[in-house]
Amino acid sequence: SRGRGQRRRGDRPMTTFVLVHGAWHGGWCWREVAGRLQSAGHRVFAPTLTGLSDRSHLLTRATGLETHILDIVNLLEWEELDDIVLCGHSYGGMVVTGAADRAAGRLRALVYLDAFVPVDGQCVNDIAPPERVAAFERSAAERGDGWKVPPLPASAWLDDPAQQAWVEAKVTPHPLRCLTDTLRLTGAWETVGRKMHILASANDPSPFHAIHERVAIEVGWLSRRIDGPHDLMISHPEETAALLLEVAG
Repeated sequence: SRGRGQRRRGDRPMTTFVLVHGAWHGGWCWREVAGRLQSAGHRVFAPTLTGLSDRSHLLTRATGLETHILDIVNLLEWEELDDIVLCGHSYGGMVVTGAADRAAGRLRALVYLDAFVPVDGQCVNDIAPPERVAAFERSAAERGDGWKVPPLPASAWLDDPAQQAWVEAKVTPHPLRCLTDTLRLTGAWETVGRKMHILASANDPSPFHAIHERVAIEVGWLSRRIDGPHDLMISHPEETAALLLEVAG
């Protein structure tokens, strides 16, 4: 039988959180957030998407957005997870939207942490700034065998030098195909009852400001801001965890 995402630990409700990283990152980036949620008595999964980080040995030309969506859909299925809070960071917004569209009934809430919120038929390159898209393609051509995008410098995501150094040591190339694959949606993901977009307000300019403003006026969405850089789960883990707990209810 399917397990339930919410159980009891003592007299406290326990929530299951699934945290999905963005491009170049891995499950490691959620370490501080996951620790805080676990200390509060909750269950946390922070999987690494195929071809990245500790799973970088699996990276091939065929690794695409569909691969990553199935990573999450299959995690929910095989771990028998229900009533979960599913959170995606940055590119992970594409992944969690695709997964939620196929498993909406398993979700309590859907959270976008400075992340893309796509509509049917879009790919990352449709939403990202054209100059950034061009830079990705040039970088892949020059340093990634034409199909891998080398990591950006961590200064693009973080301000603290120690945090930058930690991230620089861990990021790995991201498959270019993930940025060009079109996401097909039925609209089922929109039935998830609670949705939140968290903007890293110090990450400017970025495409996420316009996304944040768009969803803020839509029914069923909560909008929150943290005054920090793009990798909020690293720079502001306390605030990030607090907002995840808020949307969990």
